[in-house]
Amino acid sequence: MTERIFNFSAGPAVIPVPVLEEAQSAMLSLPGVGMSVMEISHRSKTFDEIIQGAEAGLRELLNIPKDYTVLFLQGGASLQFAMVPMNFLSLDSSADYIVTGSWGKKAAKEAQKFGNVDMAANMADGGFTRVPNQDELQLNPSAAYVHMTSNETIEGVEFKTEPDVSDVPLVADMSSNILSKPIPIEKYGLIYAGAQKNMGPSGVTVVIMREDLLPRIREGLATMLDYNTHAKNKSLYNTPNTWGIYILNLVCKWLKEKGGLAGMQEENEAKAKLIYDAIDQTDFYRGHADPDSRSVMNVTFRLPSEDLEKKFASEATAAGMDGLKGHRSVGGIRASIYNAFPREGCEALVEFMKEFQRKNG
Repeated sequence: MTERIFNFSAGPAVIPVPVLEEAQSAMLSLPGVGMSVMEISHRSKTFDEIIQGAEAGLRELLNIPKDYTVLFLQGGASLQFAMVPMNFLSLDSSADYIVTGSWGKKAAKEAQKFGNVDMAANMADGGFTRVPNQDELQLNPSAAYVHMTSNETIEGVEFKTEPDVSDVPLVADMSSNILSKPIPIEKYGLIYAGAQKNMGPSGVTVVIMREDLLPRIREGLATMLDYNTHAKNKSLYNTPNTWGIYILNLVCKWLKEKGGLAGMQEENEAKAKLIYDAIDQTDFYRGHADPDSRSVMNVTFRLPSEDLEKKFASEATAAGMDGLKGHRSVGGIRASIYNAFPREGCEALVEFMKEFQRKNG
């Protein structure tokens, strides 16, 4: 198969075609270098320009203040589930966790290995269909930090605004909606995100941290698990994912050419509206998330039966729309429509939904 299909995968996910084409053209040899980016030294001037370009791109797109450090790490968000409490939590302190889905639940479970975890809110009782209101949060003003998951890919639940946590550092896993819209970075103490949804291929984890948190890090940590190590060495203490950072740099350039994150937000919301409107116009499809908590990145919905859901996913794949099967833990259908996913794919899905209902409704 040489023709590209519509890739609804939750991650690794769709990458902009212009980025893939440029990477393809430089795969064997970067212009003027004579080597692939996967072959050059991470200490070389060439790669120094690439990693600095990637950081500058993120800083410009997200309007990151000067007193924040940007790190390119590895291990995905799953390693950050441990690194955040390992660095900032101790046995005589506690952290507040706002749990709105499966990934937040995993983050809280990991943090419990390093200190006391208090549930500022746990939306499991409602089936993870919404984010909590501000007055539902039970926050400790002495907490080491407050952790949230800005967008839950599995349940399709997204925060539309930041919770007010006063002076406590707000930590956010933004793996699935970073770069999809403007973000008030100054409201966060630390943001982490795996790259494989909106920033590039898997293998790179971006951490954006307010620098005044660095002195708060516990002493005696393993070298590679201490944020100070990576901040002091500008993400080059060990060999980073050179290819992934190269692609991330190209993605940032692509986003800037498209007009930045404000334009991207408008485009993303229009794409999501197409599918949500198709869900709401019929009883055959039922959205999982409450309307005011619906994710713009991951549209989750159910059909009248699991058999119909399996048939839907199978026939959609045959029609050139892959990755629509919901996560194994919750079932249903999930359409992940990240930045690089084309509007035409959303339109094709809506037409498929209408035809599938006509035949099976």
